[in-house]
Amino acid sequence: MDRSRIPVLTDAVARPRRSAADEVARPSLTESELAELQVRIATGSFILVEKLLHQAYKEMEATLFDEVVGRLRHELPELIDQTLREHFEKDLKDG
Repeated sequence: MDRSRIPVLTDAVARPRRSAADEVARPSLTESELAELQVRIATGSFILVEKLLHQAYKEMEATLFDEVVGRLRHELPELIDQTLREHFEKDLKDG
C-alpha cells in the first residue's frame, strides 16, 4: 500500500487477516513495563507541550510588543502635539 495515500475500507478488507498465532506472538507487557511506558509517554508529552507553549508565548509577546511600539509611534507624536498646543493656547489667552 502506498503510504502517501489515505487508506480506504477496501484496503483494510483486502489486507491479509491476522491469525490467532500473530496475536500470541506479540510480547505482552508486565504491569511495571506498562507503567514505565505510561510515564515515558506522559513525560515526553509534557516536555513537548511546555516547549510549544513557550514558543507560542514568545511569538505572542513579540507580536504584542510590535503592536504596542507601532501604536506608540503613531499616537504619541499626536498626543504631544495636542498637549503642547493646549498648554500654549492657554498661556496665550492668559497673557
